[in-house]
Amino acid sequence: MSLPLVVLLPFLGALAAPLFAQGGRTAIAVISCVPAIIGLAALYPHWATLADGGIVQHTTEWLPALGLSFSFRLDGLSLLFALLILIIGLLIILYARYYLKPHENVGKFYALLLCFKGSMLGIVLSSNLLLMMVFWELTSLTSFLLISFWTHKKDARRGARMALAVTGGGGLALLAGVLLIGNIVGSYGLEDVLAAGDLIKNHSMYPVALTLVLLGAFTKSAQFPFHFWLPHAMQAPTPVSAYLHSATMVKAGIFLMARLYPALAGTEQWFYMVSFTGMATLLIGAYVAMFKHDLKGLLAHSTVSHLGLITLLFGMGTQLAAVAAVFHVINHAIFKASLFMAAGIIDHETGTRDMRRINGLWRYMPHTATLAMVAAASMAGVPLLNGFLSKEMFFAEALELNLPGLWAYLPPLIATLAGIFAVAYSARFIHDVFFNGRPVNLPIFPPHEPPRYMKIPVEILVFACLMVGMFPAFSVGPLLYAAASATLGGDVPEYHLTVVHGFNLPLLMSFVAFFGGLLMYTQRQRFFDFHARFKEIDEKAVFEAIVSRISDTAHTVTAYIENGSLQRYAMLLIVSVIAVAVLPLWDLGIAIGSNGLSPVDWPTLIGVAILVVAALGTAAVHRDRFFALVLLSVVGLLVALGFARFSAPDLAMTQLSVEVVTIVLLMLALYYMPSWTPIETPKGRRIRDILIAGAAGIGMTLITLAMLTQPFTSISEFFLENSKPGGGGTNVVNVILVDFRGFDTLGEITVLGIAALGIYAMLRHVDLTPPPGDGQGHPWTRDAYPMMLQQIARPMLPLALMISAYIFLRGHNMPGGGFIAGLITAVALILQYIASGMSWTQDRISIRYHNVIGLGLLFALIAGAGSFAFGYPFLTSTFDYVYWPVVGKFEVASALVFDLGVYLTVIGATLLALTSVGRLSPHSAIKSTNYKEGS
Repeated sequence: MSLPLVVLLPFLGALAAPLFAQGGRTAIAVISCVPAIIGLAALYPHWATLADGGIVQHTTEWLPALGLSFSFRLDGLSLLFALLILIIGLLIILYARYYLKPHENVGKFYALLLCFKGSMLGIVLSSNLLLMMVFWELTSLTSFLLISFWTHKKDARRGARMALAVTGGGGLALLAGVLLIGNIVGSYGLEDVLAAGDLIKNHSMYPVALTLVLLGAFTKSAQFPFHFWLPHAMQAPTPVSAYLHSATMVKAGIFLMARLYPALAGTEQWFYMVSFTGMATLLIGAYVAMFKHDLKGLLAHSTVSHLGLITLLFGMGTQLAAVAAVFHVINHAIFKASLFMAAGIIDHETGTRDMRRINGLWRYMPHTATLAMVAAASMAGVPLLNGFLSKEMFFAEALELNLPGLWAYLPPLIATLAGIFAVAYSARFIHDVFFNGRPVNLPIFPPHEPPRYMKIPVEILVFACLMVGMFPAFSVGPLLYAAASATLGGDVPEYHLTVVHGFNLPLLMSFVAFFGGLLMYTQRQRFFDFHARFKEIDEKAVFEAIVSRISDTAHTVTAYIENGSLQRYAMLLIVSVIAVAVLPLWDLGIAIGSNGLSPVDWPTLIGVAILVVAALGTAAVHRDRFFALVLLSVVGLLVALGFARFSAPDLAMTQLSVEVVTIVLLMLALYYMPSWTPIETPKGRRIRDILIAGAAGIGMTLITLAMLTQPFTSISEFFLENSKPGGGGTNVVNVILVDFRGFDTLGEITVLGIAALGIYAMLRHVDLTPPPGDGQGHPWTRDAYPMMLQQIARPMLPLALMISAYIFLRGHNMPGGGFIAGLITAVALILQYIASGMSWTQDRISIRYHNVIGLGLLFALIAGAGSFAFGYPFLTSTFDYVYWPVVGKFEVASALVFDLGVYLTVIGATLLALTSVGRLSPHSAIKSTNYKEGS
């Protein structure tokens, strides 16, 4: 249970953290640290198992029929990323306590940060690809909210939109790829996918699946040509930038490549797509970083470059390259988090990030300068620091890459060139910021060291840079081996974590990169002049232009198709269906099957005839709205009678209840509309519509006849046989709704609640003036609340509630259930509004229907999630028999709780929608506040 706990705790912390906001930044920071501390404690006992190459798993079935389960897996790779997320997240929380100003919304910030942390932990610990996709999308949403935390900044909002658009689009591609892989393997379980590497790579759909998965990974990890979103995400608060750029958001794509490495790597397509993408990203990011004047801009583009380096290593396809990639994930997270935090301190204490102004800070901030210079040296790959070791491994693997002819020289040359740029922009970071003269027009002068505890996270990370750089085998050796073993899915090749491997070609490449980078920096003005010759591409402007063009095109197409005419929409829909279906159905042939037609008795025939006449009459007199509504109610009533005639009492009761609610809603709406609609449609168009409708009706009649007269096997037999033993009820319809298809019902009541809230939101500020009288010019009666209606309605309420309770309780074994009972209760209550007015009713029923909807959905979710406590999938129900004196023996099913949720949601949604319409006018029949009982 520890693995689900590690993922769940940050989300619980996100709920708790804002409650401590009144206690100040320290209180909320302390409470926000608790999930990470408990998470680390929960992971610690598993280290011995993982060090021996073992795996820890936890699975709770959710929707096994769809291959979806709450399945979590902890191996060396997921442990590595979980530790980075938890430890660096812990340091970020402490750092943010001093970075954020007292007046800022720290409760919102920490809640979003913890949600983001939980989403990332969900990605790295998920053992089911579909579950991983849920957390993958959560990271996109929470990162969007974090990047745009400073909502008053236009650039922050734009950067957040860009990040969401790019990573969200990549998420859709990844979802398609995951579905393809699941279809190939026959399972979405990570264990099965990793074991089916040969099956996947030999499948004809492998190229498509690989491309889609890599699109998801490349967009998330800011690989070329999707790299542009990451530098613009730096408009977020620096704690967010440090977290995103080091251990979380961008590392999700890297983790995905490492996680699926055994299943997807080892082919030519993998090599060319991954390695060349990483190579381009490595060079582009390194080049652009050199010329950025914004301190965070330089670090953001250096992040792009290092992510390209890791991607290139994974793309090489060799085992040692994968080990080097995992090692650089660790090193990059350490030095990049410390660098961003140092940049945030500089911004915090000087008021700017412009490197042309923040010069000579060594005099004012020597402690911070020392920490930042060590971290920057690690980024440059200086010996005795952690960045040097993984860069050496990168150089070695670039030399070992076996490409034909002159192509063999390309990887080492690109690796060395990227190393030169890395040293150059690191030297610029150190020299321009801490030396190079004196500060120029700083908004805050003189700058000074930050609060003591603000530097502690940077000190810890810089100390880690030194420890890994000087004692790699001791500090990260076992963790790296466990992570590499999980990445490769088996044996790990021999490698040595030592500071120096002797004088060899990789070391020579390091010297060339180091001195070449310093030389480049000394000649930086020439490079700046060269760079200035080219027009700089504003990625944000290009992105906004593309989005604007897409939006304009969408508006044009929408305006052409959607012109506001419901008649046109219906016509296009029906014509499209006819056009698509006519040829296949013509080839199949439409004829009455061997079962023949059933005999028809006279009552049924009369009912059908009335139904047809009422339906045709509704269309014929539709301009007289009230009369058309009366005929429409006849149609609804006869449909309910039809259900009852053919042994479907549940459907009949539901149809009748829905019909009452619908008629009341339409009557309220018609109160504000003209009672007569003029003829607006030309005769030719009416003839066209009649022909189209006739063709569609005849076609559906023929299809229905052909289907129902053919021999077929119905799924109803399964439900009839399993309703009692499987669901504990003899009312098959209700058992289907709350048990067999309970997940569908949960979705339907959720949509119902959302629709009601939408109606409320749209109408809450609308005031309409109703017509002074009916369509014939007669004024409305002065007696808004007839005494006879009041005297009938009020006694009916307890009677209706009693009937509703009876219908609800018997629903599992006899016709009834939560939906029907909820509609009966809603009708009884809306009758009170109509009979006695809004004020009188609300004085006696002071209930917010929003809360009723929420309570109903909560009950439904509790009923569904409660099965997890007993190790069963979501919405698994059970039943038993109990004995009460006098009452005797009777059955109790857990589905009753779910049905209660349906009951409450239906009541809340129905009444919220109806009362929202009734409030539209201060003169409404149910709105009036002038009513006093007895007047």
